[in-house]
Amino acid sequence: MIVATIGKNIDFTEPIPELKDWNSGRGIDIESWIGCQGDHKHLIAYARILWPNFTEHDGCIFLGDCVDEENYRAFLAQTKGNKTAVEKVLNHRHIVDIFSRSHREMPSTEVVVYVGRLMKEIWRAKLDRDFPDRKIKVTFPEGVFEDILEYEITFFQER
Repeated sequence: MIVATIGKNIDFTEPIPELKDWNSGRGIDIESWIGCQGDHKHLIAYARILWPNFTEHDGCIFLGDCVDEENYRAFLAQTKGNKTAVEKVLNHRHIVDIFSRSHREMPSTEVVVYVGRLMKEIWRAKLDRDFPDRKIKVTFPEGVFEDILEYEITFFQER
């Protein structure tokens, strides 16, 4: 199972069954498989998701290159000025939304949890690098959910 740990040697033949089909059934490693099947456009797009830009606005930190001021003000009013709550909402992303569902099967819970944990580590590293003087918390749920959409990542400043 791939969700055990991030960064250790993991058997990826369960989430990527095609790895086993190469070399007359002897299989292929991920790096070689990407060398044969990889798409530079997808790599660039996924890299942007994993290592995103952040924008500082009104003392808040948001995912992306800009902030929709009208949306920000609406959430700020709705939360009675609670900037932490606004950051939590505007920075949240559902992990399953980064996968195409138009021509492929839905990812398994194990895949979604693995990607969520990976994103949590990467976003934390990027936020720590970009904002070393801020106390920023990155969250990803570790529970078991019936709906795969419940697996979401977000970040906010601890004020």
